[in-house]
Amino acid sequence: MGRDHWRVERTRYSPWGALALVLLTGLALVRNGPDPSPAPPPPVAAASAHLHPDAAGAPPAVVTARPPTYAPASRVVIPAIGVDAPLVDMDLEPDGSLGTLPPEDPRLAGWYRDGVAPGRPGTSVLVGHVDTMAGPAVFHDLGSLRKGNRIEVPRHDGRVAVFEVYGVEVLSTADFPGDRVYRDTGRAELRLITPGGCTTADGHDAGVVVFARLVATA
Repeated sequence: MGRDHWRVERTRYSPWGALALVLLTGLALVRNGPDPSPAPPPPVAAASAHLHPDAAGAPPAVVTARPPTYAPASRVVIPAIGVDAPLVDMDLEPDGSLGTLPPEDPRLAGWYRDGVAPGRPGTSVLVGHVDTMAGPAVFHDLGSLRKGNRIEVPRHDGRVAVFEVYGVEVLSTADFPGDRVYRDTGRAELRLITPGGCTTADGHDAGVVVFARLVATA
Protein backbone atom coordinates (compact mmCIF):
# COMPACT_ATOMS: atom_id res chain seq x y z
CA MET A 1 0.00 0.00 0.00
CA GLY A 2 2.99 2.31 -0.20
CA ARG A 3 3.24 3.17 3.50
CA ASP A 4 7.01 2.68 3.42
CA HIS A 5 7.36 5.46 0.84
CA TRP A 6 5.08 8.18 2.22
CA ARG A 7 7.81 10.51 3.46
CA VAL A 8 9.33 10.98 0.02
CA GLU A 9 7.45 12.47 -2.93
CA ARG A 10 7.67 10.12 -5.89
CA THR A 11 9.03 11.74 -9.03
CA ARG A 12 8.67 9.04 -11.71
CA TYR A 13 5.83 10.34 -13.86
CA SER A 14 4.70 8.69 -17.07
CA PRO A 15 3.97 11.06 -19.97
CA TRP A 16 0.28 11.99 -20.02
CA GLY A 17 -0.14 10.88 -23.62
CA ALA A 18 1.01 7.34 -22.89
CA LEU A 19 -0.77 7.22 -19.55
CA ALA A 20 -4.09 8.07 -21.16
CA LEU A 21 -4.07 4.93 -23.29
CA VAL A 22 -2.37 2.84 -20.61
CA LEU A 23 -5.10 3.51 -18.06
CA LEU A 24 -8.04 2.85 -20.32
CA THR A 25 -6.47 -0.15 -22.02
CA GLY A 26 -5.56 -1.67 -18.68
CA LEU A 27 -9.07 -1.15 -17.35
CA ALA A 28 -10.63 -2.59 -20.48
CA LEU A 29 -8.79 -5.85 -19.94
CA VAL A 30 -10.20 -6.51 -16.46
CA ARG A 31 -13.37 -8.02 -17.89
CA ASN A 32 -13.68 -11.48 -19.35
CA GLY A 33 -16.88 -12.77 -20.89
CA PRO A 34 -20.32 -11.21 -21.48
CA ASP A 35 -21.66 -8.22 -19.59
CA PRO A 36 -22.97 -9.64 -16.28
CA SER A 37 -24.68 -6.54 -14.89
CA PRO A 38 -27.02 -3.67 -15.74
CA ALA A 39 -25.52 -0.88 -17.83
CA PRO A 40 -23.92 1.83 -15.68
CA PRO A 41 -25.63 5.23 -15.66
CA PRO A 42 -24.42 7.69 -18.33
CA PRO A 43 -23.10 11.08 -17.20
CA VAL A 44 -25.69 13.81 -16.76
CA ALA A 45 -25.34 16.28 -19.64
CA ALA A 46 -25.25 19.29 -17.32
CA ALA A 47 -22.25 17.84 -15.48
CA SER A 48 -20.08 17.45 -18.57
CA ALA A 49 -16.63 18.96 -18.04
CA HIS A 50 -16.69 20.75 -21.39
CA LEU A 51 -19.59 22.88 -20.10
CA HIS A 52 -17.66 23.97 -17.01
CA PRO A 53 -15.97 27.42 -17.13
CA ASP A 54 -12.60 25.92 -16.14
CA ALA A 55 -12.54 23.78 -19.26
CA ALA A 56 -13.09 26.86 -21.40
CA GLY A 57 -10.13 28.70 -19.89
CA ALA A 58 -12.06 30.96 -17.50
CA PRO A 59 -10.49 31.78 -14.11
CA PRO A 60 -10.88 28.83 -11.72
CA ALA A 61 -13.01 28.99 -8.62
CA VAL A 62 -11.12 30.26 -5.57
CA VAL A 63 -9.94 27.36 -3.42
CA THR A 64 -8.52 28.10 0.01
CA ALA A 65 -7.44 24.55 0.89
CA ARG A 66 -3.71 24.23 1.49
CA PRO A 67 -2.18 21.19 -0.23
CA PRO A 68 -0.91 18.72 2.39
CA THR A 69 2.57 17.23 2.29
CA TYR A 70 3.09 14.01 0.35
CA ALA A 71 1.45 10.79 1.58
CA PRO A 72 0.01 7.77 -0.29
CA ALA A 73 -3.74 7.44 -0.68
CA SER A 74 -5.48 4.72 1.35
CA ARG A 75 -9.21 4.92 0.50
CA VAL A 76 -11.72 6.70 -1.69
CA VAL A 77 -15.09 7.80 -0.34
CA ILE A 78 -17.87 9.12 -2.62
CA PRO A 79 -21.01 9.67 -0.51
CA ALA A 80 -23.28 10.51 -3.48
CA ILE A 81 -22.92 7.00 -4.94
CA GLY A 82 -22.24 5.04 -1.75
CA VAL A 83 -18.57 4.30 -2.41
CA ASP A 84 -16.17 3.68 0.50
CA ALA A 85 -13.37 1.58 -0.92
CA PRO A 86 -9.79 0.70 -0.06
CA LEU A 87 -7.13 1.75 -2.56
CA VAL A 88 -4.31 -0.44 -3.78
CA ASP A 89 -1.11 0.86 -5.34
CA MET A 90 -0.89 0.39 -9.09
CA ASP A 91 2.29 0.35 -11.18
CA LEU A 92 3.12 0.08 -14.83
CA GLU A 93 3.90 -3.37 -16.21
CA PRO A 94 7.09 -3.98 -18.26
CA ASP A 95 5.07 -3.61 -21.47
CA GLY A 96 3.90 -0.13 -20.41
CA SER A 97 0.34 -1.12 -19.45
CA LEU A 98 -1.14 -0.32 -16.08
CA GLY A 99 -1.43 -3.34 -13.79
CA THR A 100 -5.06 -4.40 -13.47
CA LEU A 101 -7.08 -4.63 -10.30
CA PRO A 102 -7.93 -8.16 -9.06
CA PRO A 103 -11.30 -9.10 -10.62
CA GLU A 104 -12.19 -11.30 -7.65
CA ASP A 105 -12.59 -8.21 -5.42
CA PRO A 106 -14.87 -5.67 -7.17
CA ARG A 107 -14.83 -3.32 -4.16
CA LEU A 108 -11.19 -2.31 -4.67
CA ALA A 109 -10.04 0.83 -6.44
CA GLY A 110 -6.52 1.67 -7.47
CA TRP A 111 -4.17 4.65 -7.22
CA TYR A 112 -1.46 5.21 -9.82
CA ARG A 113 1.25 5.67 -7.20
CA ASP A 114 3.99 6.95 -9.50
CA GLY A 115 1.79 9.91 -10.29
CA VAL A 116 0.68 12.71 -7.99
CA ALA A 117 -0.43 11.99 -4.42
CA PRO A 118 -4.04 13.10 -3.83
CA GLY A 119 -4.09 16.61 -2.42
CA ARG A 120 -0.70 17.59 -3.83
CA PRO A 121 -0.42 20.10 -6.71
CA GLY A 122 -0.97 18.30 -10.00
CA THR A 123 -3.44 15.69 -11.21
CA SER A 124 -3.94 12.49 -9.21
CA VAL A 125 -5.46 9.43 -10.86
CA LEU A 126 -7.71 6.76 -9.31
CA VAL A 127 -9.13 3.85 -11.31
CA GLY A 128 -11.69 1.12 -10.63
CA HIS A 129 -13.78 -1.62 -12.20
CA VAL A 130 -17.18 -0.70 -13.59
CA ASP A 131 -18.25 -4.34 -13.22
CA THR A 132 -16.89 -7.86 -13.00
CA MET A 133 -18.38 -11.29 -13.62
CA ALA A 134 -19.90 -11.00 -10.15
CA GLY A 135 -21.88 -7.86 -11.07
CA PRO A 136 -21.55 -4.08 -10.55
CA ALA A 137 -18.21 -2.97 -9.13
CA VAL A 138 -16.79 -0.02 -7.19
CA PHE A 139 -17.01 2.63 -9.96
CA HIS A 140 -20.19 1.35 -11.61
CA ASP A 141 -22.10 4.56 -10.81
CA LEU A 142 -19.43 7.17 -11.61
CA GLY A 143 -21.54 8.44 -14.50
CA SER A 144 -24.28 9.58 -12.13
CA LEU A 145 -22.02 12.03 -10.29
CA ARG A 146 -22.91 15.70 -10.69
CA LYS A 147 -21.12 19.00 -10.41
CA GLY A 148 -20.66 19.82 -6.73
CA ASN A 149 -20.52 16.22 -5.45
CA ARG A 150 -17.67 15.60 -3.00
CA ILE A 151 -14.95 12.95 -3.17
CA GLU A 152 -12.86 12.23 -0.06
CA VAL A 153 -9.46 10.56 -0.25
CA PRO A 154 -8.10 9.48 3.16
CA ARG A 155 -4.31 9.15 3.16
CA HIS A 156 -1.77 7.14 5.14
CA ASP A 157 -0.70 10.21 7.12
CA GLY A 158 -4.19 10.52 8.64
CA ARG A 159 -5.14 13.51 6.47
CA VAL A 160 -8.14 13.56 4.13
CA ALA A 161 -8.05 15.37 0.78
CA VAL A 162 -11.55 16.56 -0.17
CA PHE A 163 -12.34 17.19 -3.84
CA GLU A 164 -15.37 18.66 -5.59
CA VAL A 165 -16.61 17.34 -8.92
CA TYR A 166 -16.75 19.86 -11.76
CA GLY A 167 -17.29 17.55 -14.72
CA VAL A 168 -18.08 14.01 -15.87
CA GLU A 169 -17.49 12.79 -19.42
CA VAL A 170 -17.42 9.63 -21.53
CA LEU A 171 -14.26 9.76 -23.67
CA SER A 172 -13.35 7.46 -26.55
CA THR A 173 -10.20 5.39 -26.18
CA ALA A 174 -9.50 5.92 -29.89
CA ASP A 175 -8.94 9.66 -29.54
CA PHE A 176 -8.57 10.09 -25.80
CA PRO A 177 -7.72 13.76 -24.97
CA GLY A 178 -4.87 13.03 -22.60
CA ASP A 179 -3.61 16.60 -22.65
CA ARG A 180 -6.91 17.83 -21.22
CA VAL A 181 -7.51 14.96 -18.80
CA TYR A 182 -4.04 14.65 -17.26
CA ARG A 183 -2.51 18.09 -17.70
CA ASP A 184 -1.14 19.94 -14.69
CA THR A 185 -3.53 22.83 -14.07
CA GLY A 186 -1.36 24.32 -11.35
CA ARG A 187 -3.91 23.18 -8.77
CA ALA A 188 -4.48 19.95 -6.86
CA GLU A 189 -6.92 17.96 -9.00
CA LEU A 190 -8.29 14.42 -9.15
CA ARG A 191 -9.44 12.15 -11.96
CA LEU A 192 -11.52 9.03 -11.43
CA ILE A 193 -11.60 6.64 -14.39
CA THR A 194 -13.59 3.51 -15.22
CA PRO A 195 -14.54 1.76 -18.48
CA GLY A 196 -17.57 3.12 -20.33
CA GLY A 197 -19.17 3.28 -23.74
CA CYS A 198 -19.90 0.06 -25.61
CA THR A 199 -18.54 -3.37 -24.74
CA THR A 200 -16.21 -4.79 -27.39
CA ALA A 201 -14.17 -7.95 -27.76
CA ASP A 202 -11.31 -6.15 -25.99
CA GLY A 203 -13.39 -4.62 -23.21
CA HIS A 204 -14.87 -1.13 -23.67
CA ASP A 205 -14.44 1.50 -26.37
CA ALA A 206 -14.55 4.47 -23.98
CA GLY A 207 -13.91 5.53 -20.43
CA VAL A 208 -15.94 7.51 -17.90
CA VAL A 209 -13.76 10.28 -16.49
CA VAL A 210 -14.66 12.37 -13.43
CA PHE A 211 -12.93 15.75 -13.08
CA ALA A 212 -12.56 17.16 -9.57
CA ARG A 213 -10.50 19.77 -7.72
CA LEU A 214 -9.25 20.03 -4.13
CA VAL A 215 -11.51 22.16 -1.95
CA ALA A 216 -10.50 21.18 1.59
CA THR A 217 -8.10 19.13 3.70
CA ALA A 218 -8.81 17.64 7.08
